[in-house]
Amino acid sequence: MKTKDFHLEVKALTDEGTFEGYGSVFNNVDSYGERVAPGAFAKSLVKHAKDGTSPLMLWQHDPWSPIGVWEDLSENNRGLKGKGRLVLDTVKGRETYALLKAGAIRGLSIGYRVIDSEPEEGKGTWLLKELDLMEISVVSFPANGKATVTATKAQAALEDFARRLRDGEPPDVKEFEGLLRDAGIPKAMAVRIASVGYAKAIRSESEGEASKASLLRDLVSAAEAFRPRT
Repeated sequence: MKTKDFHLEVKALTDEGTFEGYGSVFNNVDSYGERVAPGAFAKSLVKHAKDGTSPLMLWQHDPWSPIGVWEDLSENNRGLKGKGRLVLDTVKGRETYALLKAGAIRGLSIGYRVIDSEPEEGKGTWLLKELDLMEISVVSFPANGKATVTATKAQAALEDFARRLRDGEPPDVKEFEGLLRDAGIPKAMAVRIASVGYAKAIRSESEGEASKASLLRDLVSAAEAFRPRT
């Protein structure tokens, strides 16, 4: 899972703990050189509605610290707008409410998986075309240090990559290339690794199942062994 932070603009905070704000803003190139395209969340929101689920509302991306529920999420011309409700029966929910009311919290951060993205020719940026929205966290402040946040993103992405390989659902070549770039691998090297070695491992139909399984095991081991240094 990857994360992306945004300045929190809270509107209409009520005594019941409901509030509105934007979890993502479209067409803004962030410090990672990424831009979220309008409509990037559309399919994910439809799937959540169909399945009767909703992205989680967490404190600082901590899966053990749910603080409320997102009652309504929709896209408009500006970005991903959400209406959330803090659960004030919980300690963390009450703490978050007090911090929001005092203006002490400065950010929302989305947790997502990249489904479709592409490099923007001549711009040195990536366009995120489709995202699987997993959670939206209230965070104390949007990340400032690119290196630290990139390391956190890379480790989480590598762990997700290893899990998907084990489950027999390897990411496509473009997504793997993006993962390498997030981990700090130079672009030219990332393209070569993804388009040659990785592509062969996941696409080869001429080799037996045992050989392909061996290749995937090697990739899992490599992913788990590679950890960003902080």
